[in-house]
Amino acid sequence: MAKTTEQNPHTGSSFDDFLKADGIYEEVQARALKRALAEQLMDAMQSNKISKVHMAQRMATSRSQLDRVLDPSNLSIQLDTLIKAASAVGSTVEIRLKRNSPRTRAKAALA
Repeated sequence: MAKTTEQNPHTGSSFDDFLKADGIYEEVQARALKRALAEQLMDAMQSNKISKVHMAQRMATSRSQLDRVLDPSNLSIQLDTLIKAASAVGSTVEIRLKRNSPRTRAKAALA
């Protein structure tokens, strides 16, 4: 018979709990999201054969601003700039808030 999570003495807290305890959960989440967005934009630019110069022109911005948008470690991107970048590659931005319930967290811990 398989042990449940509560019975297993070797099951610890989640990685999210570890990050929260260290006080860096939000920063790590932001960095992961920015990296994913930058990768999606670069992939879309490559697929559409759009150079950085042409992309900056489409966004009506400077090449240096585009470099900041595409830099995965630069977290200071404004929402309107992200929307311009997505539009320049024929995409839209979709943002949603997701509430994590205790039940959802418990299911994730068992998986």
